[in-house]
Amino acid sequence: MDAEGSSLASASAASTVGSLWHDIAEHQLGDELLEWAPDLFAFTDVVLDRSEAYRFAVSPPEGASWPPPEVPDWYLAIADASAGWCAWVEGDGTKLPRLVAEEWAIVCERSATTLDDLATGRAWRICQALLTLHAIADEACAGTGVAVADVSPDGHRFRARARELLARTGTLSRISRQKLRVLPRARNPTGGPTIRSLSRYVCVRRPEVDAVWNRIPARTIKPSGAPDEGYALMLPWPLRIDAEDFKPTGAVEGAEFEPHGFFEFAPEELLDLELADRVLQAARAQEGSVEIVVLPEGALRPGDIDELEALLTRHGVWLVVAGVREPRAPGGRFGANWLHLGVRFGGRWWRYRQNKHHRWSLDDNQINQYHLAAALPPGVRWWEAMAVPKRAVQIVELADGVTLVSVVCEDLARLDEVADLLRTIGPTLVVTTLLDGPQLASRWTARYASVLADDPGSAVVTLTSFGFVQRSLPAGRSPSRVVSLWKDPVRGLREIPLDVDAHAVLIQIQIGRTTRRTADGRRPVANVADVRAEGVRQIRALDRRDHTGVAMPEAPVDDEPVVSLEAVDLTILTGWAETVAEALTASPDQLNTIANDARAGAPWRQQLGVAEPSADLASALEELAYIAVSGTPNVEAVLAAMDERHRGGDFGPLVRAVLRSTIRRA
Repeated sequence: MDAEGSSLASASAASTVGSLWHDIAEHQLGDELLEWAPDLFAFTDVVLDRSEAYRFAVSPPEGASWPPPEVPDWYLAIADASAGWCAWVEGDGTKLPRLVAEEWAIVCERSATTLDDLATGRAWRICQALLTLHAIADEACAGTGVAVADVSPDGHRFRARARELLARTGTLSRISRQKLRVLPRARNPTGGPTIRSLSRYVCVRRPEVDAVWNRIPARTIKPSGAPDEGYALMLPWPLRIDAEDFKPTGAVEGAEFEPHGFFEFAPEELLDLELADRVLQAARAQEGSVEIVVLPEGALRPGDIDELEALLTRHGVWLVVAGVREPRAPGGRFGANWLHLGVRFGGRWWRYRQNKHHRWSLDDNQINQYHLAAALPPGVRWWEAMAVPKRAVQIVELADGVTLVSVVCEDLARLDEVADLLRTIGPTLVVTTLLDGPQLASRWTARYASVLADDPGSAVVTLTSFGFVQRSLPAGRSPSRVVSLWKDPVRGLREIPLDVDAHAVLIQIQIGRTTRRTADGRRPVANVADVRAEGVRQIRALDRRDHTGVAMPEAPVDDEPVVSLEAVDLTILTGWAETVAEALTASPDQLNTIANDARAGAPWRQQLGVAEPSADLASALEELAYIAVSGTPNVEAVLAAMDERHRGGDFGPLVRAVLRSTIRRA
């Protein structure tokens, strides 16, 4: 071993539980971690990960066993300690649960234990304490992020505060977000051992990628919990792409060493709203409804979004994912490539933007494969003329804990922090839009979709342009019409072609629940959303001469339009509405305290370093508090009297829509 390697090994061996945490949190290990479950989770997760002591949950050291035999029915003790800890944090007069106090005392007394002693299992007692506290903290965080059924009747205020902290800062923890971030997770791997298989509700991430957690209570699963079905219309447009749609921008550079240039994609075929209207009518005539519409990478220009959303509103569509190509500004060098994700709720479209993080690079092989030499001369590496923004991932949580992430092309495939983030949080569904060749099981998209479907169990769907599929004719291969690919952990991989004369494909989607497991010995729970594809239909647009006379199902009509509110404010409002719904069911006596916590000026925000609500959000939260504490504190009374209690404020319709949605799911 060289001098540098010897030095690193020595430093690792000398690092202790206490010094490791001091390096991260920049203060000594102390009892303040007991005040906030995500902080204690972060501490135990970091120590177990860095020492690799997490593996002892499935393979204890020689002579030891896990779960600890000294704690009978360990998994029940974990659940009891978690609930008791939440009650203690709420300050209801209960004592800190004995299991928490005992295991925390062990950690503090033995904080000088080296990571090497943890890694070998020599310090087995503190390993036990860390694993136990890790499980308790994870259970206590249930519902702070992804909504789960049957949350503890204790901890309503803690969960509501954590939800707002997450929306404001991008982390559930009070620890500096420049050091680490504690994020919700939807799916976790069942195999192992890895640190990711040790928790089911939260995870620890490094700070390189911003994870923006958005909540909107749009409908998914029925209140009964029975599987719900819906339809996603995949529009693989443009249906025709010419070589001239790829245009060089600027001069070729670096000719002496490695010539490279930039190109932009500007298709002659623009979004055809009249065709989209006829396709939607055909799909609704066939199946009754369309809930989701997806278009590939670069299918829209920014100016198309308003008109497209207006059309989708008329057809009752409530979710759209569409690739947007944004031309460079006058005098600028690069444009932008991003995904528009729109959710229709409460009388308006809520918009989220997911940027692409990797430029497309075309070499000679791809230029030949896609027959682009007439526009992009071979011998030059052609880079997409797009700005590369700071990495951030938009997570959109819909009703009942269905989490949706949309990414563009290579963001699915690059083995970087974005891909690692997706594997860690485990979104329910990953929608990937591309400008790529056929979506075959033998190609790269299938490989990377399989990674997420296998671990952590996400469903993945891809969609590319049929026009570009037609350009993809590699030597020795037959033409293909496969425009989409679906992979989920239950039904496996499915290629989805576009038939001759078809304009779109309609995927029947079923949403239900599946089991969430952990490797540390806790019992499985069936409280996580699951998405699978049940069938595919080919859709041909109604004929221009006939479609206006076809009797169509009526599209849903919103009760009332809502006024403007920022997306982050909707996330915070939804979090507090979920807390009110939980308390109405389990702890109606806490509604007054919850309402006071929600209002602007509540002292907890200053204590946690959370910004005060904007004026608009403050008005909405005041309306929510008024509804929550007026009259009889039960679900039936609140639903029946909600309209009567409206005081005429600007945000009343939105507050009622959010609260009505969350109450019906509670």
